[in-house]
Amino acid sequence: MTSTRELSESSRSADHSDIANRLFFRLYQASNLMHKSGTSAVSSFGTTTQQWAVLGALSRPQAQGRGLSVKELMEYLMVSRQSLTAILDRMEAGGLIDRTRIDGDGRLRHVRLTRKGIKTWTDMRPNIRAFYEAALTDFSMEESYLLMRLLDRLSAGLAKL
Repeated sequence: MTSTRELSESSRSADHSDIANRLFFRLYQASNLMHKSGTSAVSSFGTTTQQWAVLGALSRPQAQGRGLSVKELMEYLMVSRQSLTAILDRMEAGGLIDRTRIDGDGRLRHVRLTRKGIKTWTDMRPNIRAFYEAALTDFSMEESYLLMRLLDRLSAGLAKL
């Protein structure tokens, strides 16, 4: 015979599973909407949302000068080498980045913004800022910060898998 406690625990487990399913579906939907609406924010610059992410990563102070290795860029963006290589190929062909071999290790390459890449990033910034403001218009600063912290915790949990 099943006890009331076991039924209660089973019910909570089912409720948690249902919430988890809804949460991950909402994240999937939000990601798709972010990609779709983000594309319209940067497409006039001839870039994609994936290229936007790479430009943003390479524009950070830690990346200026020597750039970032492909491995560092993969880790920062949390993407596979295969998907990043295709993006970098298109960006290099478009003159936005260059990949240089590192002295002493012919296999290791650093990725840096070109002058065109820096200009494109600079020109995109107002559109990106407007996109962020429009997307987060219903969020207070505290809510935005809380969401960021919660997503960081989710990412950390996913990284353990």
